[in-house]
Amino acid sequence: MKIALVSIFLLMLLTDIHASVQAQKNFDLQRFAGRWYWVGLAYDSPGFVRYRSKLTISMGTVEPKENGNIYMTLWSLTSSGCHSKVYIYKKTSVPGVFTYYSTRHKRVKDVTVVETNYTEYTLVVLKHENACNFTVGRAKKLRADVMEKFRAYATAQGFPKDSILTPPAAGKPLKSLTPAIVKHGSCS
Repeated sequence: MKIALVSIFLLMLLTDIHASVQAQKNFDLQRFAGRWYWVGLAYDSPGFVRYRSKLTISMGTVEPKENGNIYMTLWSLTSSGCHSKVYIYKKTSVPGVFTYYSTRHKRVKDVTVVETNYTEYTLVVLKHENACNFTVGRAKKLRADVMEKFRAYATAQGFPKDSILTPPAAGKPLKSLTPAIVKHGSCS
């Protein structure tokens, strides 16, 4: 699978589109910290079509480090159990812009926080060779106007409406996730 689901408004875009994306002014990493849910995406890669029906809402935590980097832990529940991934987002000279090394794609990717209100949603753009958008929120369900804003943003970037989706909740609740629980293979 070409993607890893994270928290609210996470948006992966084509490299040429991403060049025009700007980080949120006055980005505050400490306010950005905490739990986020990945509740929507737009992805138009032909290879992704077979995975669309398998996606469910995932949860992640953003843990800022003293040096300005972020430890991002993502959990998703699949038919084979709970899976976690840890990413280290390294700060850049621009607040709200990070990089990380993708072991799957064997290259450095850019991560830009485009917009967040810190308490409800965030729009994050990952520079990637394929177009992929995620909507990320503090809750598993976002207000209709926030989801519409996400859809409008994705279509403005050239994504067809049928490439924008909101995954359903997992069969089991993603609750009280901690690294100790995840080690034992359970998301609940």
